[in-house]
Amino acid sequence: MITGKQLKAAIIHAAILITNQRRSVDELNVYPVPDGDTGTNMSMTASAAKRELELLGDDVTVSEVADVTASAMLRGARGNSGVITSLLFRGFSKGLNGKTTAENEDFANALALGVEGAYKAVMKPTEGTILTVSRMAANKAQELAKQDLDTVAFWQGVLDEANAVLKQTTEMLPALKKANVVDAGGQGFCIILGGMLDSFRGVEAPAEAQESKAAPVDPQVDFNSAVAQYDEEINFTYCTEYMVHKNDPSVDGAKLRAYLETIGDCVVVVEDDEIIKVHVHTDNPGKAITKALEFGYFINDPRPKIENMRIQHENKVKEAKIVKQQDFVPVEPEKEFGFVAVAAGGGLERTFLDLGVDQVVKGGQTMNPSTDDILRAIHATPAKTVFVLPNNKNIIMAAEQAINLANRNVCVLQTRTIPQGIAAMLAFDETLGVDDNLTQMTKAFERVSSGSVTFAARDSELDGQKIRKNEVLALDNGKLSFTEKDVNKAAYKLTRKMVKSDTSYVTIIYGADVTEEKAQQLYDMLAAKLNSRIEITLLQGGQPVYYYLISVE
Repeated sequence: MITGKQLKAAIIHAAILITNQRRSVDELNVYPVPDGDTGTNMSMTASAAKRELELLGDDVTVSEVADVTASAMLRGARGNSGVITSLLFRGFSKGLNGKTTAENEDFANALALGVEGAYKAVMKPTEGTILTVSRMAANKAQELAKQDLDTVAFWQGVLDEANAVLKQTTEMLPALKKANVVDAGGQGFCIILGGMLDSFRGVEAPAEAQESKAAPVDPQVDFNSAVAQYDEEINFTYCTEYMVHKNDPSVDGAKLRAYLETIGDCVVVVEDDEIIKVHVHTDNPGKAITKALEFGYFINDPRPKIENMRIQHENKVKEAKIVKQQDFVPVEPEKEFGFVAVAAGGGLERTFLDLGVDQVVKGGQTMNPSTDDILRAIHATPAKTVFVLPNNKNIIMAAEQAINLANRNVCVLQTRTIPQGIAAMLAFDETLGVDDNLTQMTKAFERVSSGSVTFAARDSELDGQKIRKNEVLALDNGKLSFTEKDVNKAAYKLTRKMVKSDTSYVTIIYGADVTEEKAQQLYDMLAAKLNSRIEITLLQGGQPVYYYLISVE
């Protein structure tokens, strides 16, 4: 027999264990792309329950513990693995409803209900995943519940079955077999079961692992800190930065500083025996650069940089709006239609706002927002019907969980990429009704081919091809197309490969790790080779992880 106090301790124990081991689960990702966040998503989902459970007293019933766990996990669910985990524990809420304590038979029933709910939520259930591991474990629980076993023996039998099936997942899915790994979600589920079993055994909960806060020393930190204090001052238009290699060690950077102070403000000059690094706000960047040539020559990396701060300020106003939106204050519906989109990167966030999106939820690859994040954005949208654009295959399920929680009509479009989300927004017609817009927007994003250029997060082998860590990867609609060493070359080849005879539009979205100059070079390469009737658009997305996102229509 298990009491509410014991069940509470078991789930908290399991949450700590999956959090401490989340990195090892993340690393089971089959594809070497930097999106192996299964363990992280499961740990954040479980941690949402842990926080709520820690507020409960020890006199709680198993029903109360299960209800709090299910509610917290549902709202805190992140990614497909997190949603499935929350649904498995929703089964606990149903199976233990109204019970003060629980027997083995009750838990067996709860596991079965959880598995049933998880399978129903997945559009196309795939065997060899967490679904298979949990289903077989639940079947074993039903068998064991008929035997006269104590709590520890019962849970040990369930865990043994789960671990045995987990090992078999390597043979169930070709992708797992090629990578010689087990399913990441299944592994996470076994860790959670193991944590609960340890708690029932009386094992003390592990300490929560602390991430190292140590950061590598940046030789430019003093310069960057000094520059940062001037970020909001706009007395002059152009922020100008450059580095010059001194003509000889005796060159005095103080003289350059003195000159720059006569033509601008916010002057920062840092030097050593070889280099002078300069930051200045001025209306005459040409003079600032010309004067520098008296002291030495410009180096190529980094190149001199001139930015219009007034334009930057306008963009920051928009970004501030996005940041403020993350507070997501609930509002009453005032219009018929509204939109919530998920995106990461200042440029992409501004793009969606410009297209008419009401709320942008920060997130994407490696940073999946929770169901509650999306729900709060929905409630902060002043519309009777809210269209949600997840823009990532691993966010769709979390978005769908918000449908039944929202106090207004919610339609989740199955957008799996940023280009698809943009296409859907462009297809919206305010003169049409909900169903017609759903049809039109869906047709629009399904016509889009999405490419991406990223990097290998680890050494691996895929389809007989060896991939080295940090190698450039070109993905065609989510599947590895080829590898490269040069980012622009990869983007160029991938775009050429994706373009068909009937292609009319190509959009190139460059990320945070690509300079405007590099992106323009890619644009020029494509403009010179693609058919002149194809319209090419270049957008600054600022997205992390992906050097380029490519849309072909």
